[in-house]
Amino acid sequence: MTRPCFRSLARPIALTLSCALLGTAAPAQQAPHAAADSFPRPDRPVSRIVAPRWIAEDRRDANGEAEQVMRALRIGAGSRVADIGAGEGYYVKRLAERVGPSGLVFAEDIEPRYLALLRERVDQSAWSNVRVIEGSAGDPAIPPASIDVALMIHMYHEITEPFALLHRLAPAFRAGGRLAVLDQDGPTDQHGTPPRLLLCELGALGYTRLRRERMSDGAYLIVFRAPDERTRTKSAAEVRARVAAASCRG
Repeated sequence: MTRPCFRSLARPIALTLSCALLGTAAPAQQAPHAAADSFPRPDRPVSRIVAPRWIAEDRRDANGEAEQVMRALRIGAGSRVADIGAGEGYYVKRLAERVGPSGLVFAEDIEPRYLALLRERVDQSAWSNVRVIEGSAGDPAIPPASIDVALMIHMYHEITEPFALLHRLAPAFRAGGRLAVLDQDGPTDQHGTPPRLLLCELGALGYTRLRRERMSDGAYLIVFRAPDERTRTKSAAEVRARVAAASCRG
């Protein structure tokens, strides 16, 4: 699963959802009579993915992006982190070094080419604390109660099934778990996500905003508290009801 089209030279770490995942830039439409176990689609366009990176790694390092994100999330030795849409592994490299041998990094993507790049990089670097995960458009496939933090870096606007994915991601968090979304403030069909829309969509599924930071390149980082077992959605029907009540539109 991985990142934006216009990042043609971009994001080493993560293209976060795959072209298959992201599909087209046309607004997603629900079937008139949704199946009982079906999840709603977002009422907005979705960007396509064309490369496994955001921008060159040296440029990202010069901006201090990863360091700012990891510091804001208090990621350190022993942390367990999922990079949703890890692409080539820009964040995976830095997370693996940060969490150390007592920590764990789940490097997730859905695009076979990016997964191959990830596995090769992990093998060559001998990162014993990294697990490569093949997810799908609506399921990141992260094990239950396994992570403290999940990252979605420059890719939320590319997720074709965000409500299904957020629903299935929720059980993966340990107590006090957080989800961090880094994105540009712009139209969702131009590789951005307006913050108000992000807050609406995540809020509908029980994710609550904790803080917001401005990045050096003008992007924003919003950190959410993941819903606990009591507040998270229990079924596709409940997700549909909550999303309908929230009425989030891009």
